[in-house]
Amino acid sequence: MTPEPIDLDWTRIDAVFLDMDGTLLDLHFDNHFWLEHMPRRYAEARGIPVATARAELHARYHDLAGTIEWYCLDHWSRELGLDVALLKREVEHLIAVHPRVVEFLELLAARGRRRVLVTNAHQRALALKLERTRLAGHFEHIICAHDLGAVKETPGFWSRVQTIEPFDPARTLFVDDNPQVLHAARDYGFGWLLAVGAPDSRAAPRRVEDFATITDFGQLIPGLDVAQSTGSISSGLGD
Repeated sequence: MTPEPIDLDWTRIDAVFLDMDGTLLDLHFDNHFWLEHMPRRYAEARGIPVATARAELHARYHDLAGTIEWYCLDHWSRELGLDVALLKREVEHLIAVHPRVVEFLELLAARGRRRVLVTNAHQRALALKLERTRLAGHFEHIICAHDLGAVKETPGFWSRVQTIEPFDPARTLFVDDNPQVLHAARDYGFGWLLAVGAPDSRAAPRRVEDFATITDFGQLIPGLDVAQSTGSISSGLGD
């Protein structure tokens, strides 16, 4: 069944900020890596059963959820004694772009909306995914939370973004799959927020409380397709 289009007033939106993992990219890669591949590799390195390794890692993940350390490959490499970035390359074939993402990004450019990628992913994870997907050229600016020293869930994050990407939150659409991140963005004053209800293609879609939800970027294309251009957009990649 085709999801219903989402009707936004594009005349009131100048820029679109987009999360990466689970939003533009299929979260299956990350879920498989952290929940399956990493426990297997950790078990091999420690000579322990996979079930034991999985239980230990899940506890560690839980303790750091929502912190910059959770997203930091260097932190996990130090803690686990493994080259986590190298292990990610072992399953990089699972990195995939969600359907109609590229079409949506190209249409945003055609309609003159500024496109900004805002991710909590570590710099090396970001580089791997951009290398694999070739998405970098579809953004005027790419912002990595690790360069700012704070993640999107934390107070003060968006104020730091303002120093390198000045924007009017009331006229910015932000799309993310993490409800905590969306709540923080709402607190900052974003006028337009959308949740992603199907971040992992291998899992059942979910309903996200408090936010309008999309399961496919195709839901945004009909309204944007008829929206008027706001003029040219400038590159912020070197800002």
